[in-house]
Amino acid sequence: MSPAGKTASDSFNEIATVRIELVGSDPLIWREVEVPTSATLKVLHDIVQAVMGWFDYHLWEFSIGKQRYGLPMDEDWGTQPLIAASKIRLRDVLKPRKTTIDYLYDFGDGWEHRLTVTGVRAGQPGGSYPRYVGGERNAPPEDCGGIPGFYEMLDAVADPQHPNHDDVKEWLDEYDPTVIDQLPITYALTRIANRRNAARARLAKKNRPPSPD
Repeated sequence: MSPAGKTASDSFNEIATVRIELVGSDPLIWREVEVPTSATLKVLHDIVQAVMGWFDYHLWEFSIGKQRYGLPMDEDWGTQPLIAASKIRLRDVLKPRKTTIDYLYDFGDGWEHRLTVTGVRAGQPGGSYPRYVGGERNAPPEDCGGIPGFYEMLDAVADPQHPNHDDVKEWLDEYDPTVIDQLPITYALTRIANRRNAARARLAKKNRPPSPD
């Protein structure tokens, strides 16, 4: 076993509960998902995108303390250099009991998320992860101007006398800020889980003892 007393298979089957909150939203927009601790931070980014309903159109990064993780860039603009998110696993950054991770999506609109990771434990045998647990309220549409633009937009659509009411209503189409569409969340997480299950099958095959001659 490793120094931590875990086999590769044990580590692969470990999960944690991740609560994702959109900073500045009121009422609070949040999601909860069970995530394999073997997932890279790049996969964690994919998971956040899926459960929040973002479309991965923009740049993003994680911050843990003073360290930043994301997609490598040619320029760091005088800030702390990024570590490639694809090279770091969630378990590598976990702290005892609770870990807080900041996630920024779209450097223009500036959607700030606070991720709280707790409950590290063994996953259910045969369980498929990541797994959506729950949440409240729809995430804002892409490219609506960040938190201030989002609430200005909701004010406009709620007030038929607002000068931008008709334009905003047409732009929003059938968007409902109170409703989470779980179907695309399920599809997206299933795709991520299928990739993980394929890797788990390869790991099991690799660790299987050779058959006798």
